[in-house]
Amino acid sequence: MTLKVIAYARNGHTDKFGIPRQSREESPILTRIVFEPEFAIPEALRGIEGYSHLWILWGFLEQHKTCIKPADNKDESTISWSPTVRPPRLGGNKRMGVFATRSPFRPNPLGLSSVKLVGIEGGDLIVSGADVLDGTPIYDIKPYLSFSDSHPDAKNGFAEETKDYRLEVDWGMCSPDYLSKTDRHWTENEPKTDRQWVDEVEYILCQDPRPGYQNDPEREYKMDYAGWRVTFKVLENKVLVQKIEQIL
Repeated sequence: MTLKVIAYARNGHTDKFGIPRQSREESPILTRIVFEPEFAIPEALRGIEGYSHLWILWGFLEQHKTCIKPADNKDESTISWSPTVRPPRLGGNKRMGVFATRSPFRPNPLGLSSVKLVGIEGGDLIVSGADVLDGTPIYDIKPYLSFSDSHPDAKNGFAEETKDYRLEVDWGMCSPDYLSKTDRHWTENEPKTDRQWVDEVEYILCQDPRPGYQNDPEREYKMDYAGWRVTFKVLENKVLVQKIEQIL
């Protein structure tokens, strides 16, 4: 079977570090779904405005495949999938079966996300809650149906243990007001206000983007998002922002 790329995702996630681990309703991060010319036909979206949520089927990019560690003693540069993986939320050391996780290391590198439809602009779909990298290929879009797709009593397996995990974000001396004092340039695909950028970065940081096996309070981490680099440390349950700088 040959899959056709029908669209590409465009957002501020230019690096895999910091991408939300799951799609979530409350995400303030918007993603633009830009259709390829063959599929950029208004009739193909007829009626889609009547749905509040959508399913998107997408493909993991090569640089995205290190989000979840494969089993021990595996060469990450050559492996395409692994029968067991080490989910970050379990500390990066406990192994689970690949089909019991949403690991990128799968026989077929496909992802599935439930997203909220925010609007339609110039034939593009604007959605929130997408846990994808900028440039991610999208293979299909389907409407989300609450009467068949929602299962309120479903069990969440080991994911239940960490579903409410959150960190506090302390900007310290790096007040977000700094943005207003710089000659910043938001990208054409990602026009933002300063407040939007701050809200989105706080959302990413509070979910703790660090690899699950790293817990060194002295280590500095760098996250690129929407043309800016955020340097931070994590002490206990708090993210301490050290520096924000524009990427030239």
